[in-house]
Amino acid sequence: MWTADDIATMCYERFAALPRRGKPEAGREWTLLAGVVKLTQGLHTGTGDVLNDSHAEVIARRGCVRYLTEQLRRAVCGQASGVFCGAEQQGRWRLKPGVSFVFFTSHTPCGDASIVPMTTDGEVQPCPPVGAADPPEGPNQATAGGGTSKQNGEAPAEEGQREGGCKRPRWEGRPGDHCRHQETEGDAAQPPSSTTGPSWSGDASRQAEAHADQPLPPSREQQPGTEAPSLAPLDVHRTGAKCVPGGPVDPHLPGVAYHSTGVLRVKPGRGEPTLSLSCSDKLARWGVLGFQGALLSHYLQGALYFSAVVVGKCAYEHQALLRAVVTRCAHVSGLPEGFSVCPPTLLQSSLEFSCSQAQTELRHQATQGRVSPCGAAISWCDVLDEPLDVTANGYKHGVTKKALGTPKARSLLCKVELFHSFLSVLSATEQAHLPNSLRGKELRSYWDYKRASHSYQEAWQQLRMQALSLWPRSDRDLLLFS
Repeated sequence: MWTADDIATMCYERFAALPRRGKPEAGREWTLLAGVVKLTQGLHTGTGDVLNDSHAEVIARRGCVRYLTEQLRRAVCGQASGVFCGAEQQGRWRLKPGVSFVFFTSHTPCGDASIVPMTTDGEVQPCPPVGAADPPEGPNQATAGGGTSKQNGEAPAEEGQREGGCKRPRWEGRPGDHCRHQETEGDAAQPPSSTTGPSWSGDASRQAEAHADQPLPPSREQQPGTEAPSLAPLDVHRTGAKCVPGGPVDPHLPGVAYHSTGVLRVKPGRGEPTLSLSCSDKLARWGVLGFQGALLSHYLQGALYFSAVVVGKCAYEHQALLRAVVTRCAHVSGLPEGFSVCPPTLLQSSLEFSCSQAQTELRHQATQGRVSPCGAAISWCDVLDEPLDVTANGYKHGVTKKALGTPKARSLLCKVELFHSFLSVLSATEQAHLPNSLRGKELRSYWDYKRASHSYQEAWQQLRMQALSLWPRSDRDLLLFS
């Protein structure tokens, strides 16, 4: 059986093995690491395919989707796939027995999960102390936050990025923001090198159910129903993520009453205001809809769920992560076939990321200037063609201004590139083997294909109505590319 430290070690080692380009400057720049680890059943060990980036959970998930898209293309072409095998429904596929996916993040996800109690005066407060005179947040405030814990390196994200020739709206962030929250898909054939990892049996959704209530080592994890720490919290760590307009607001009272909890929040960042939701909210959404997205749902018999979420050593509380990722959506019902509420096992590793803000500050020299977040985003996934993707300011690292707006400047994880990867699967599928949802329809744009994934859209509608009603809707015009 694997441990949280095993998962953290695999991700840290993969990051260390990547080329220097795009990595933070030691002692001056810090960054975040997120990854998805594929585990397969074995007698003693299995194989772990780490799909990670240096900053954010959304890029890690997009890298995973890129990997899955290539594995699906191999399956429909009759080639060996390490992930999928044929399912009972026509044109559908399912995970191979023994394959599951674990999500790792070196820091608690931004948003609700990062509102963590502080129990000692010695803890570093990520935001300045507040006094009783500080005003409460207005009902329509939706500015990108200025918290200095995890959030200071976050960037406005995915749903309104300039993709497919569409102009992003003002609230989605400016071109100068990091692209670490873009999504993407891609291709894989012979993986560059696999990482030996712990074994894991059963598919992702069953693993989440089978292990959710198992006891964990008392020193690092705490399951629902166990005793909370005896010390009363003196304060809470702040999040720069602002409450979504139209719902509860942060009271901004001193101490533990500073934040409202369990609410949707827009992603923090250093750019203009954004309506892209926090990573806590997206993890909660993936726990019901799966992390495969609407496009891959055409080909899959059921949604894909993370069997576990592992957080590295940082400010952490199990109940806060449980509230943010699981509890908010636990009551959702009436989901279509293939979808369910699949809470992951929540674990924390005792190992800290070497490029974290805390470790960077420890190594900082006075001659290096101030400590700041790294400006580049690195994505690596286990594919043959261009496994490494380094971006800055939303575009490929090193591109000239002349190339901006052309395919040369695109991240491999942007919506356009992932959509094109999905279309390559479609073109490789024989007409007789097409899923029913793709038969006899005139589908052209990215939005057409997303909307045609009826089961996914029905599940999203149920989730929105019952739990996430304030989730902002994307500008449809930004999804009409082809």
